[in-house]
Parts: sequence; structure tokens; C-alpha cells
Amino acid sequence: MSTENEGTAVPPAPSAPPVPVDAPAASTPQASEAGAPTTPIPPVPPHASDGAQGQELVHAGPAPAYASAEGGAQQGASGAPHYPGPGPEGAWPPPQAPGTPLYADGGAGGAGGAWGSGYQQPAPKPKNGRGGLVAAVLVAALVAGGVGGGLGYTLAKDNDNGSSTTLSASDSGGSVKRDAGTVAGVAQKALPSTVTIEAESTSGEGGTGTGFVFDTQGHIVTNNHVVADAVDGGKLTATFPNGKKYDAEVVGHAQGYDVAVIKLKNAPGDLKPLTLGNSDQVAVGDSTIAIGAPFGLSNTVTTGIISAKDRPVASSDGSGSNASYMSALQTDASINPGNSGGPLLDAQGNVIGINSAIQSTSGGGLGGTSQSGSIGLGFAIPINQAKYVAQQLIKTGKPVYAKIGASVSLEESTGGAKITTEGAGGSDPVEAGGPAAKAGLKPGDVITKLDDHVIDSGPTLIGEIWTHKPGDKVKITYERGGQTHTVDLTLGARTGDS
Repeated sequence: MSTENEGTAVPPAPSAPPVPVDAPAASTPQASEAGAPTTPIPPVPPHASDGAQGQELVHAGPAPAYASAEGGAQQGASGAPHYPGPGPEGAWPPPQAPGTPLYADGGAGGAGGAWGSGYQQPAPKPKNGRGGLVAAVLVAALVAGGVGGGLGYTLAKDNDNGSSTTLSASDSGGSVKRDAGTVAGVAQKALPSTVTIEAESTSGEGGTGTGFVFDTQGHIVTNNHVVADAVDGGKLTATFPNGKKYDAEVVGHAQGYDVAVIKLKNAPGDLKPLTLGNSDQVAVGDSTIAIGAPFGLSNTVTTGIISAKDRPVASSDGSGSNASYMSALQTDASINPGNSGGPLLDAQGNVIGINSAIQSTSGGGLGGTSQSGSIGLGFAIPINQAKYVAQQLIKTGKPVYAKIGASVSLEESTGGAKITTEGAGGSDPVEAGGPAAKAGLKPGDVITKLDDHVIDSGPTLIGEIWTHKPGDKVKITYERGGQTHTVDLTLGARTGDS
């Protein structure tokens, strides 16, 4: 599977998800009629990977992702993949964020600003040689599974001089019936609606990932980094567990969200879309089932639990393109390169997330000469967010991001998301007439909460903003001059990744 991103640095991830303060029951964000604005993705600071030395986040699919915010400056990072974030209007894609988690198959990032929030790249800090994750954004890596898998089976030949032993099966036992609520029952029902995706660029480069049936028209949802190689004239195929293989085309892709939709050519008429669950109702400890093609081994099923929610993750495939930011579902279900884009199911078989990245030990990402694998830290894009993005891509072919119209720093240990004094490319750090300006926010203000979610860094803010839709009203808590203030803010919108 491809859940790791390789080579791209991502901002350090907090050791624990933001802690909600008297958080009310989560509600599904509603899209604005004007289209969902996009919040610029902030680049991940180069030093972000320092806090996660010896580990990197890898994506389970083969495509680039971004991590940048409005007005963010491009950053580089060593060790962990990162995505560039968008800058203020017109500066998309966002600059890469150092320490960004990698996609299971690999991802990319860009530079930009004016997304929900922007990042200003901080100066790199010296490594302290200590392991562990730095409070900020988890660095994940996208790992792309190599086309063809790279793993094979060897059949042993008899060397017994022609002798052989015949074993007769027992006639006892009868037929085996598997209840719908069991893992076997869920897998039996879900597998026919999953596909193994192979993406190949015009130059012959590519990787393997996973996707699942979204509707009866032949639309398949997956990760952006899984299909990125095939976006500009490349080749894309989807193979079902029964062996039937279809050519496909990219309908739309969103680097910042790391979500893409492809459509099967000459799609069969008996497609059965997977049932979508409600990721807002997921609880820590809930059972999970992941389906994918780890290391090219199609139709692999693994199980685990929800280990954490609202985990700030910035991931990239290390290709130098934009990083992706998410407020992810964390699971210990085994996810490896090639799992990217596959469904994360609950115990009833409902899709609650899209497997996208994994935290992996250092040593390279999947698709490289030294591929990393699962260590029990996998990250999935919540399905409520992915569903909204997929619907936008099917409708218009372009993603829409929510934004606040201010650039924020990616630097660690700020105690929140600090609005920078200078935007990307010399632009204003607070967009004139934008949501932040209308709410009275100014350069130097430090945002500490968005509604009831604690904000400990710029990347965390971006991930939270992107769980909303343009037009949503949120409550921003910020500090200025030692005083705490709270204001209401209506999120703006940005369309497209560039």
C-alpha cells in the first residue's frame, strides 16, 4: 500500500492531537453556495523534521501532496517529506513544509499563500540528536508502491525424486457461514468495490495505490499522490479483485487535501459504491479495517483501532511539490506503501476515512531502494472532508479550500499559530478585505483556538480550517499584547491548487 511519502520534509507533529476545550458535538460543515474556499496550505518548516528524528511519515499511495497556508513561505526539510503551501491569492501551490509526513505512495507540494492560513518559513534549527515528535504537526511520509509490486511469490519445486504424497480432505465440517459483522464478513462485502490503481507518467515513472467505488457512474475516490503521475497525459488503470481491469482518467485532484477522483472508461453497470460513514462520530478505540495493495499485494485486508482523532499531519512524497495538511484519524491498522487511497472502514463496513500516510522509521519511502513499512502509526483523511472534496471535484474538476486570509508561521514552540509580519513574496500578511482583516486580526497576533480546538502551530490551524467549508462561521481565539481575545470569523474561499 502506499501510505508514506518519501523525501519530503514535513512540519513536526504534535505528540498528541489538539485537545478540545469543552468541545460540543462535532457537526458536519456545510458548503457555501459560492463553492468551498480554499485555505492556503502552509509550508512545513525545514526543522520540523528535527523533532521526529529517525522517523518519517509515509503515505500509502503514490502521489504528491501539499502543506502550505496563505502567505506561507516555501520551506525545505530534511528527513521528512514536506509540501509547499499556497501563498496569498495567486501564490498557489503553497511552499513545501519541512518535516511533512509522507504519503503511503508518495506526494508532492508547492508554494503559495492566502489559503485558510499561510506559513512563513522559519530559519532551520540545528538538530539536537534526540528522537521523538515535536509538538506541532506530525511529519508523515507518502510511500508509493512500485508498479508491479516489487514483491513476488516463489513456488517451491519437489526435490523428492518423483515421490509424492496425496492428502485427502475430510468430508466433515460442512459449509462456513460468516456473519456480516465479522471482519471476514465486512471484507467479503467491501473488497468487490475496491480497486488497485496503477499510475504511469509519460516518462514511464509511476506507482501503485488503491481506490474505492464512489458512485454507480464509475467514479473512484483515491489520494492525489496516487494518481499525480498520470495527470498530464500519463496512463491510469484500475483493477478489481475479480481481475477485471479498466482504463481510467483523472476527473479532478486536490493536492492540499490529497484527494483525487478518477473515472473508469466503459465502467460496468453493476458497480456497488461503498457506504460512507460519519467520521465526526468516530471514537478512539473503535475497530478499523483497512483495504489496499501494500507493496503491490492487491486486496490486502488489515485490522486495528482508531488510536487518536484530530491528529495534525502534514505529508508529502518528497518530490519537492506541495504538502498536504489534514486533521487525521490515526489508526494502528497495518498500512504500507500501496495502501494510499484505500478505504478505512468501521466495524460495520462503512468508510470512515481514506488511508493516506504513515509514520515510518527512517530509511527511505516506498518506491525507493530502501522502502519503509508500517510501525502501527497510520493516518487517514476523515471521510466527511473527503466526501465534500470528491463532490466538488466531480462537479467542477477543481478543489475549493476554506481560508482566513492571513499568513501564519510554521515555526515551532510559538504556543499557537502566529500571523507573520510579512506574507509570501512580500505580500501583505493579512489579506486586505479578507476574513481575518474583517475580524480585526493583525500581524503578530497568535491564534490559540479555532472553535473548541486548541491550535498549537500554523500547520494545525491549516488542517482545522480545511475541515470546514467556505462560508462556515468559526470562533477564533487569539492573543495580542498579553491579552486574550475572541472574535467570530466567516471563512473565505479559494478555488484550485494554483
